[in-house]
Amino acid sequence: MESALPAVADRLDVKVGFACNNRCRFCVQGRKRERYPRRSFDQVADFLKRHARSYRGVVFTGGEPCLHPDLLRLVAHARELGFESIQIQTNGRMLAYARLCRDLIAAGVSEFSPALHGHSAACHDYHTRSPGSFEQTVRGIRNLVNLGQKVVSNTVVTRSNFRHLPALAELLAGLGVAQLQFAFVHPVGTAGREALFDSVVPRLELVAPWLHRGLERAEQAGLRAMSEAVPYCFMVEYERFVGERIMPRTRILDAEGEIADYRAYRLEEGKAKGEPCSSCRLQGQCEGPWREYVERFGWGEFEAIS
Repeated sequence: MESALPAVADRLDVKVGFACNNRCRFCVQGRKRERYPRRSFDQVADFLKRHARSYRGVVFTGGEPCLHPDLLRLVAHARELGFESIQIQTNGRMLAYARLCRDLIAAGVSEFSPALHGHSAACHDYHTRSPGSFEQTVRGIRNLVNLGQKVVSNTVVTRSNFRHLPALAELLAGLGVAQLQFAFVHPVGTAGREALFDSVVPRLELVAPWLHRGLERAEQAGLRAMSEAVPYCFMVEYERFVGERIMPRTRILDAEGEIADYRAYRLEEGKAKGEPCSSCRLQGQCEGPWREYVERFGWGEFEAIS
């Protein structure tokens, strides 16, 4: 089970604020945009300085980090502190402005991670609830590729897009991204609301064959591809794509404070193990499904790998 994925440096995940110009149906941040103000330059700079010796990378995210008025200063500050990898995790809409792309690159960004959740404008804009967002994000990806930047796309897998993952992989390959990630929806925040859960969260057993095809098409096109939050029993013969195998040690600056180790947080609070996991030979490697998923659907789909 050799990995086809690259190693990733330990990193800081900095949520600079929760304002966003999308209102995604699955947003894990939920109503944080209404409850928490953006962090000041000094707050973020202090966090970066305290941990600069222990981490090689930093990811600026949110919310939408490109809405933060001090983003360019924060990127430049991170570069001055010696971070080797500086990523912007974004919905990609503001990257439609080529000048912003050039300014971020000049400030020190080394990698961009825009989110594309559909193979078409109708599919993507349905998820973001923001008409025109697909066109802007695609334009942003094109701008970055034309500027020679590394683009690592992210897609949240939902009930409305999982059958289109192969087509989305082809679109992203055509746009020139270097890597894609298909992340199974985490049913918290907006998606955790009772009114949206059933319309957003698909069954893993239905998702798996489409996910496999999408990952294969990406691989065939020369992209690095990975899944996230899909347990190993749904990835038999596709284990090389399981993203958790290479996820870095990550410290998060979130709304309520710091999460010192995101992997420990996933294992202790975010995900769950059930009876099928106890006899699975990969239970030491597999993190299990999101806790909220099995609270709703149970363990009937899951099978121990023997």
